[in-house]
Amino acid sequence: MANCKKQCGPGYKSPLDAFINGKRETILYTICIQPNASTKNKSDYLATVDVNPNSPTYSQVIFRTSFENFGDELHHFGWNTCSSCYDDCTKSRNKVILPSLGSDRIYILDVTNEKAPKLHKTIEPSEVHALNVSALHTTHCLPNGNVMISTMGDAEGNGKGDFLLIDAEEGIAKETWTKGNTAKFGYDFWYQPYWNVLVSSEWGTPKDFKTGFHPDHINDIEKYGRSINFYSWSERTLLQTIDLGTDGIAPLEIRFLHNPKASEGFVGCAVNSNVFRFFRTDDGTWNSEKVISVPKKTVKDSNGLKEISGMITDILISLDDKYLYFSNWLHGDVRQYDITNTSKPKLVGQIFLGGLLLKDGLLTVVKDSELKEQPEPVYIKERRLFGSPQMLQLSLDGKRLYVTTSLFTPWDKQFYPEAVKHGSTLVKLDVDTINGGLSLDQDFLVDFGKEPDGPIMAHETRYPGGDCTSDIWLAED
Repeated sequence: MANCKKQCGPGYKSPLDAFINGKRETILYTICIQPNASTKNKSDYLATVDVNPNSPTYSQVIFRTSFENFGDELHHFGWNTCSSCYDDCTKSRNKVILPSLGSDRIYILDVTNEKAPKLHKTIEPSEVHALNVSALHTTHCLPNGNVMISTMGDAEGNGKGDFLLIDAEEGIAKETWTKGNTAKFGYDFWYQPYWNVLVSSEWGTPKDFKTGFHPDHINDIEKYGRSINFYSWSERTLLQTIDLGTDGIAPLEIRFLHNPKASEGFVGCAVNSNVFRFFRTDDGTWNSEKVISVPKKTVKDSNGLKEISGMITDILISLDDKYLYFSNWLHGDVRQYDITNTSKPKLVGQIFLGGLLLKDGLLTVVKDSELKEQPEPVYIKERRLFGSPQMLQLSLDGKRLYVTTSLFTPWDKQFYPEAVKHGSTLVKLDVDTINGGLSLDQDFLVDFGKEPDGPIMAHETRYPGGDCTSDIWLAED
């Protein structure tokens, strides 16, 4: 890495520098998935959304970068470089990397013109499968200039947790990262060079979860993961696996604290709605503890009584490491926890934006240890919010939380068919960063049900300058 006296590379010097001095977002990039692309010959695309309150096109899609292929199922995306290259004069955050969960194709877009990204390179599925990986998920830029993408399967769709290294400039799939044994499953990851560690999470077997949610698969250890995996960052080897047990089935989004010297973080476990804290011990190994548990709701429908968990599907941490946020995709709420004491998170904000528990829905809640009554449907500008809050993105200063609704189209169709029919929404929550608290901005709405090619499903969101879930910082010493 080139050493410069002041910044000449991308991003910010530190998480607190970004938190205090980062510029306010004026546009967003949001992944848009065509739920019926295979039958309608409509491609996924990246939407550029205007979020400048002083703009005449505020809260509107102002550009769409589409592709020639169909059925990609774009999912998560990331940068060619980020704040890990803050002092590298040769690096510029001028490209976004869009892996496809459905097709395993990778698109690389040039964002030199931030409002109108254009296709730079495409890595075809055959190039990915030649390295015996598939089901691409999280993208992170590395300090050495490579881009790493986590993978969840082998070329046949069996479970395999590994990482693909690509050259974003040349558009080349170079190699897989892990040396030796790979994890049983894969999903999200985060690295922390100060402690020489990379940590990853697990979803399940791609050829199974791609067909939808099957309750009988939950407790099958060959179909669903329940572990977090720790690797040597320098040697690229799997060192330790922690089995979280039944409380930790499907540990999805995983985050270290942003402080580059921190030796702890959190992972949200979807199936039984728990958050685990993981931390480094005195002997250099890693341990975990359950620190948040969302109570299940007992509900009644035409088939009788059953329990519904929250299904935590996304989590993030504010850049000052004060608050943790997550979404309960089945219950329908977004929660804010004060994590000043990381072992004892405190709930300080909560808001319902949809879900399965609404008063006018098909379920009657008969036992609920948290709520006195079922939530009301939510409307903005006379538009009902169908589906449930899912992907989250927080402003650098922590004051604005953007929320979309799509999880994964086979599951969207299964749990929220009305949301697929009407399309996703992007809404904004205003955050009380002093005392905690969330409120819905009634003046902001992006209605993806009114897109030119019909209703689409909106997933992950990012900002051109980096954000809470894409940037990783290196310690200064």
